[in-house]
Amino acid sequence: MTKHAATGTGPGSRSQPTAAHDAAWLGVPVVSWALYDLANTVFSMNITTLYLPQWLLEVGGGDGVWGYVNSFAALLLLLTAPVLGALSDQAGRRLPFLLVCTAACVGLTALLGTWGVAATLGLYVGANYFFNAGLIFYDATLPVVSTPENRGRVGGFGIGIGYLGSFTGVLTGILLLDSLGYVGVFRVTALLFALFAVPIFIFVREPAVGRRLRLTLDLPRRAFRQARDTFVHVRRYPGLARFLVGRVFYADAANTVIIMLVFYLRGDLGMSTGTTDLLMMVAITGAVAGGLLTGRIVDRIGPKRTLMGVLGLWVVGLSAAIAVSVLDLPAALFWAIAPLIGVALGGTWTADRPWMLELSPPDRVGEFYGLYGLVGRFAAVLGPALWALIADTLGFGRPAALASLIVLIGIAAWILSGVPDRPREAAL
Repeated sequence: MTKHAATGTGPGSRSQPTAAHDAAWLGVPVVSWALYDLANTVFSMNITTLYLPQWLLEVGGGDGVWGYVNSFAALLLLLTAPVLGALSDQAGRRLPFLLVCTAACVGLTALLGTWGVAATLGLYVGANYFFNAGLIFYDATLPVVSTPENRGRVGGFGIGIGYLGSFTGVLTGILLLDSLGYVGVFRVTALLFALFAVPIFIFVREPAVGRRLRLTLDLPRRAFRQARDTFVHVRRYPGLARFLVGRVFYADAANTVIIMLVFYLRGDLGMSTGTTDLLMMVAITGAVAGGLLTGRIVDRIGPKRTLMGVLGLWVVGLSAAIAVSVLDLPAALFWAIAPLIGVALGGTWTADRPWMLELSPPDRVGEFYGLYGLVGRFAAVLGPALWALIADTLGFGRPAALASLIVLIGIAAWILSGVPDRPREAAL
């Protein structure tokens, strides 16, 4: 029940550490960098996953508006991400852009709930956009605080600290919601984001660059041309192209669960805020365990077989969730279902990144990881809108929306079944 970061795997992350680097990798810059992951995960948990959706339910909003609003915010990022990346590449620095995104997200988050539903949803679109835009710049700072020898450990440390952000977010609600209300929790969330983000801007130093950023009308065109060229290149590797298409479907399902599950727990199962909070804690624990367990399984049997097994776990977990509502089973069964879904969520990102690395030719890993991220953003556009369409606009209800996610996972498994777990030669 947290965002996933693309920092744990990448070029050079599999290199063997030297003794010098191994002894000193966990210093103040690395801890400061990782604390930013904690900071933005507090936002992800409290605002996108948990308390803003519950506030919306309290004031009469529903699945439809939340789903479409999240899809719109994701679409804005999808359309502008190549330009944002090109801006930071041209400037040679990421932290100034990250500072702007962080300040904007914190400021907008602090205003949530102040002026009613429409204004709050508009503020959320802005906050969500700057939150996700900031991730583009944050992930790109990994080389500043790591070397090829320790990059995997540094990235994994950031992900682990990020999960602490999920626990921090839920605990904030458990401790303060009754006394401060939802709007108070939104403001505390903004404050925590700001506090935990400060160290990266103080203790992480980017190398000096000798060029100045020049904004030109040609910049967007060049950025989208580069993205187009990457699509052309990936088509030469049929296994990689098929993997990315499959990723659209399973990432779609996973992202939708993160954003929309609260509506199912509160709306269909009638759970209280406190019970929902505790279930989220259990699910987060499952995600941590799933990530650790899946990492070991990947090393034993490979990423393809591992991810296919994780997709099967998704089907079991979502089917059980549907059965609780449709068959009128005890809602207490969700105490077993929540950790199962958490394990599936943590396992998904742990297995798919190594598979992506296996499929990418060594001389194009960085280029294709950019496309990997773009595919994830595209999935974030489709998933919430699909849920909103099925559950609200067409009136089929939330169990049907959950069932649609099982269909998406089935499509993903069918597509991925034809993908090798080793690189193919480029098609001429």
